[in-house]
Amino acid sequence: MADVSYKRHIAKTITWRVVGTIDTIILSWIVTGDPLAGLKIGFAEVTTKSVLYYLHERVWYKINLSKDGILLESRKRHIAKTITWRFIGTIDTMTLAWIISGNPLAALQIGFAEVITKMILYYLHERVWYKINFGLSKRKKE
Repeated sequence: MADVSYKRHIAKTITWRVVGTIDTIILSWIVTGDPLAGLKIGFAEVTTKSVLYYLHERVWYKINLSKDGILLESRKRHIAKTITWRFIGTIDTMTLAWIISGNPLAALQIGFAEVITKMILYYLHERVWYKINFGLSKRKKE
């Protein structure tokens, strides 16, 4: 039987991408003043961020196994994941925003705004998924 963690990571990828895309569209619209630019930037991220997020989840899963093969969870781990993901996500957002808007200043403004909104949203997303056992065969308590 296939590793059930893949199903969990795919589900987390989808739920995070919905939350992240809505946030990007709103922030991009506010910064550029153009709802179409917001939509273009937000939807361009769907592909790039889904792939990057899935890979990020797999890396964190691999580096977080204990000797017994039990997935370790903690608030510190969620904060570390939040920081590493935000770095990757912000670079991706700024690059896409610059390409789509043609305005490097707007790209920086969107990227910096996202640092705040996305870190809060990502941490909350991690905490919600921590409460869900979908795709886990074992879990070690904090």
